[in-house]
Amino acid sequence: MATSWTGERGSIKPKADFNAKDDAVALRKAMKGLGTNEKTLIDVLTQRSSGQRQLICKAYQEETLVEDLEGDNHGHFEDLLVALVTPPVIYDCQEVTKAMKGVGTKDSVLIEIFATRSNKQMKEISDAYLKQTEKKLTLDLKKETSGEFAKAILILAEGKRDENTQVDAAKAKEDAKTLYNAGEKKWGTDESKFIDILCQRSIPQLRQTLVEYKTISGKSLQESIEGEMSGDLEELLVAIVKCVKNVPAYLAERLHQGMKGGGTDECTLNRIMVSRSEIDMLDIRAEFKKLYSYSLHSAIESLLHEWGSGVFILGDTGPRCVCMERVSSMNGEVVYLSWETPGPGVSAWRESPP
Repeated sequence: MATSWTGERGSIKPKADFNAKDDAVALRKAMKGLGTNEKTLIDVLTQRSSGQRQLICKAYQEETLVEDLEGDNHGHFEDLLVALVTPPVIYDCQEVTKAMKGVGTKDSVLIEIFATRSNKQMKEISDAYLKQTEKKLTLDLKKETSGEFAKAILILAEGKRDENTQVDAAKAKEDAKTLYNAGEKKWGTDESKFIDILCQRSIPQLRQTLVEYKTISGKSLQESIEGEMSGDLEELLVAIVKCVKNVPAYLAERLHQGMKGGGTDECTLNRIMVSRSEIDMLDIRAEFKKLYSYSLHSAIESLLHEWGSGVFILGDTGPRCVCMERVSSMNGEVVYLSWETPGPGVSAWRESPP
């Protein structure tokens, strides 16, 4: 059954001959005693839909499945397995909570989530946040953010975007002129006008506004925002513009950013791969190939061989996975596992990766 957390272009589909009890038994057996059968964990958890994984959690005996996964695995591999058995709305809620914890708020995480979720999803996240923390999300956001960025992020958090699918061409021209007058045409920038329009107009309406703005200004709205603003507000409004045009392309860009440079942002990779696996991962894969002229599959495979360790990444080419993980056994032996699922099995290398 379709929900606000599933779509037609996901890479993970429900398993036809599904039996929650059998899967729960297989998972418990894989983690019982010395060592862990990682292949079984992956074969089961990456080839079931989120709804099916929740049924497995209910059927699981003894300790909870999450507790066993946390006790028998480690690092980003553990994080990903736990994410897979977490309901999507709870997972998003946890990511938002983590982004606001500690010194400084990870605004890029809030931007990615709030710019890509629907009103309904944001309301569900807010409800889950209240249930888990006994606090209102909007109140915590007010404490952790400031200025015009806070105003914009709060509008998105409250799910105030118009959902009318009809486009008002005259209104699009009026909004485009308002944006031009608030930015390019004047000394200084009236950021509030950008926030009101970009955070509250419907997506179809904004698409037409982007067209009208280019006609009036001679520049794209993204170019104007980048030239007129800076910091978190610029990043948020640019993200919204990108998502108005193409959400999968925006997320493909986020994945690419997470894999380039001196460090790899495993948390961003895992979050996008998990949260979009049943929504639009196939489209994200296609947009990645368009943008960078190589596949997301090959980018991940290259990255994992370069690391030789660290994470397992959820499939980008349909319901399959390409993974490499550094596993330390109970006797201290280091084993590198590499696998594809569905696939012929797991290959292992001891002491050093291939």
